[in-house]
Amino acid sequence: MSTIDVVVTGLGATTPLGGDVASTWDGLLSGKSGVRTIEAAWTEKIDLPVKIGAPLAVEPSEVLPRVQARRMDRCEQIAVIAARQAWADAGFAAQTDEHADVEPERLGVTIGTGIGGPVTLLNQNDLLSEHGIRKVSPLTVPMLMPNGPAAHVGIELKARAGVHSPASACASGAEGIAAGVEMIRSGRADVVVAGGAEACIHPITLAGFAQARTVSTRNDDPAAASRPFDAHRDGFVLGEGAGVLVLERADRARARGARIYATLAGHGTTSDGYHITGNHPEGIGQIAAMRAAMTMAGVSPADIGHVNAHATSTVVGDVGEAAAIRNAVGDHPVVTAPKGSLGHLVGGAGAVEGIATILALYHGLVPATLNLTDLDPKVQLDVVRDEPRKVELGAAISNSFGFGGHNVALLVTPA
Repeated sequence: MSTIDVVVTGLGATTPLGGDVASTWDGLLSGKSGVRTIEAAWTEKIDLPVKIGAPLAVEPSEVLPRVQARRMDRCEQIAVIAARQAWADAGFAAQTDEHADVEPERLGVTIGTGIGGPVTLLNQNDLLSEHGIRKVSPLTVPMLMPNGPAAHVGIELKARAGVHSPASACASGAEGIAAGVEMIRSGRADVVVAGGAEACIHPITLAGFAQARTVSTRNDDPAAASRPFDAHRDGFVLGEGAGVLVLERADRARARGARIYATLAGHGTTSDGYHITGNHPEGIGQIAAMRAAMTMAGVSPADIGHVNAHATSTVVGDVGEAAAIRNAVGDHPVVTAPKGSLGHLVGGAGAVEGIATILALYHGLVPATLNLTDLDPKVQLDVVRDEPRKVELGAAISNSFGFGGHNVALLVTPA
């Protein structure tokens, strides 16, 4: 195991609860819901069984200059916004040709996305069909490609140690963080900007999820629709958002006097090899990911005081994860599931929830799971509900699982 310690020195996010980390964290603690009725124009033209979602609380157009925003897909926009926040939070100034707080050759980027820019793809296809090729943007391909979010961040920060874009469905953001840790542990970089982003609330994605019967149709009560671990859950709520962390060599961070939120002490990345949408019924991949994270960090299950559950609110998935947590860690950790408040941010979920896990450790406060009023009896865990719980944490795990059988567990310890 590498002797290089990797710490978190910067956090950035834009989510359905707020346009930054502070407002998102406050929303989680106060029991705020980011789910609401979708008000897009297409909702009146297309009859979908799902009319709710968890869109961003702050539009990217309110943050980015108009000319810059027009050259990027929404997914790319929010990745840049979250990355800028994290970079500034870490105490770094803008990278220019004349000034660099981090040597470009020692700076990397790993930002994952589950889908990339499908909204651009579909909108440009509509323009081609209706008006011909002259109306298609020459930036169509750079706007739709899944590596776009990572590439834009890498270009802005002048990162030259490598720019990577994991695409592992709902585990993409967490895998981006795990990949960033490995860049530093392997000696390729001293600082890595890592995370995930997704913005794909669109008729085709909602229709596809609805046909698969994985999304909630609680249209009459949006705020109560996302119900992780609740006996009356009926599916997840599609959301959008981005989360970005600045990862740094511990010795470098301490030498410059940086604030350190946590040590990213371990991670486990596994695959089920079982089904394109369903998790392995015995949870072998999820269990292996959590155990691998503990092994890398050199901690035992007894050391894990908190688990941030992937828990999307699907009927089968929540119960399966609960059993996997009991098997890998036990029934003693304090568990929470932020998707009750955030909805499911797909490729951004693992990064945003990784941030929530870090802040729970940093503040000694675990947010409650929103809308959990009747715990499913098959979920035999200590799930926080009603109000946040104060707890001293020695280590915490954040789980992220994705279609295709991708499993990632991130393990953090105090700085």
